[in-house]
Amino acid sequence: MEQPDQNDAGATAAFGADLIVKPTSDSHFAWIRTRLAADSTLMGWMRLATTLIGFGFTIVQFFDRFEAMSNVRPARYPMMPHYLGLALIFSGVLGLLIAIRQYVSFVAYLQSEQFRPLAASANLPLNRPALAIAICMALIGAVAFVTVMLRLT
Repeated sequence: MEQPDQNDAGATAAFGADLIVKPTSDSHFAWIRTRLAADSTLMGWMRLATTLIGFGFTIVQFFDRFEAMSNVRPARYPMMPHYLGLALIFSGVLGLLIAIRQYVSFVAYLQSEQFRPLAASANLPLNRPALAIAICMALIGAVAFVTVMLRLT
């Protein structure tokens, strides 16, 4: 990819519209690496969200069982573990939803018309397993959030 001349009449103010894409093997493999980096980033967000959701749910469960034990002094703030667990679960789900939104818009940009010569062989619409798992994780986190929230009432 190289920058066009300043007098290029086809250049617009849109993001990336000033790029000229030349379909070479180097640029095709660079496109593939960029696409795989987007998947890797989404999977990193999924790991973080899974950790936050799981840890938040574990805190709630641990302190519920801890209060039921004998010879344990009652907590000064008995609802604090529930609030902390809800905050962790919520932050995991919110972070994952933001990551999903960014991933979808970035992949759409990579598959836009200006990159069509580079993405011709990798333009399968169902080739996004990381996105499907991320959506499932967001739903699981939402169910965990609602479950903990309902236990408060």
